[in-house]
Amino acid sequence: MKIFLKTYLATFMIAFMIVNVSAQEKKSGVAISDAKVERKKRKKKKYKLPNIDLSHWKVTIPEGEGKGGAVSVKPPEILEYANNETLKPYMYNDSTSGALVFYAYPSNATTANTKYSRSELREQMQPGNDNANWTFKDGGYLKAKMAMGEVTRDKKGKHHRVIVAQIHGRLTNEQRDLIGQKDNNAPPILKIYWDKGKIRVKTKVLKFAGVGPKGILYKEAWTDDKGRNFEEEVGFRKFTIEVKVTEGKMVVSLNKNEFFVYDSPSIKRWGIFENYFKVGNYLQTRDEGAFAKVKLYELSVTH
Repeated sequence: MKIFLKTYLATFMIAFMIVNVSAQEKKSGVAISDAKVERKKRKKKKYKLPNIDLSHWKVTIPEGEGKGGAVSVKPPEILEYANNETLKPYMYNDSTSGALVFYAYPSNATTANTKYSRSELREQMQPGNDNANWTFKDGGYLKAKMAMGEVTRDKKGKHHRVIVAQIHGRLTNEQRDLIGQKDNNAPPILKIYWDKGKIRVKTKVLKFAGVGPKGILYKEAWTDDKGRNFEEEVGFRKFTIEVKVTEGKMVVSLNKNEFFVYDSPSIKRWGIFENYFKVGNYLQTRDEGAFAKVKLYELSVTH
């Protein structure tokens, strides 16, 4: 009887171990399988490319020789930016976040009429042509989802400022010749800053409200307003800027939550100028060692 019980118990233990091992193998197999699936999911999520149509934009980068010598790349060449060796250091994909990154640092290769360098997109209504632009009467709408990637600090420990979007004015050839100016450059009616984690908006106002139709064309007729900050602090998080322009009016919004409306007499008289949108990284410092990286996730413009 004792022998029988020992044999029975031994057989039972062996059977239990076999079943238990089999169950563990199944669980292990499921765990390994699940882990593989999860790794595949993470791998798929890891690589993202920005879905931004650049067919109506040119880019200017801090590369070139001297003031006014900054390199610009227009359509269709800009569409191959990922393979352009000149552009790669200044305009490239962040495949982890799915952003298009614009890098800028103080450089001697600046555009005309400024001491600051930029990696910035310039709207071209007709690809490759700077002479086709729009007026406030034509209207315009811009939407850009962005984030500050990295930015250095000044000697006081405060982050450097960066202009991330603009509406820039432009003289027609006739206006340029009328005032004897060497180029078509007019003031920017709108500048949107990333300023120490806040979004700041500045516009131009007339110095003298009664200035005549010729005098208003001169840059000296205009000055910056005091500027306004949106209440929300975006820091290094994503934010969405929208700008809507109609005749005599401009509305700027942040994250569809805060709105600045501009419809002053100065804005109403801005209609004489042509305009174009700009988006990217216009670094507002020449401090040694300074730099900024601006991320662009979405960009759309309509007229």
